[in-house]
Amino acid sequence: MSTNFPERHKQLEATLGRLAKQLPGPVGGFARLHRDAVGAGRLDPKFKELIALGIAVAAHCEGCIAYHVHDALKAGASRAEILETLGVAIMMGGGPAAMYACDAFEALEQFESQGGAQ
Repeated sequence: MSTNFPERHKQLEATLGRLAKQLPGPVGGFARLHRDAVGAGRLDPKFKELIALGIAVAAHCEGCIAYHVHDALKAGASRAEILETLGVAIMMGGGPAAMYACDAFEALEQFESQGGAQ
C-alpha cells in the first residue's frame, strides 16, 4: 500500500502539535533548531530543504521525506531540483536510498497533483 504523503504530512503536523503540548522543551527546542537551520542565511532556504530531503532519503526516514518534499516545494524548489537531489541521495545511500527515493518521488507527484505544498 502506498503512503499518502500529503495526508502523512498533515498527520505529523497534528501529532507533533499534540506531542509539543506534552513535551514542550524537547519538541520546542527541535522546532527552533529546524526553523533556525533552514532559515535564510548564506544558503537559500530552498537549498537547505533540498539538503534535508537528500539526508531524509539516505537516512531512510519516510516522515522526513513527507516533510522535506513539502517544505522544498513550499520554498520554491522545482521538480528538476528535487529529482537531482534524489539522484545525489541515491549516490550517497545506494540501493536502500533508491527505495526511499521512490517514496520521495511518489510524495513529489502527490504534492504536485494537489497544487504543490499548501
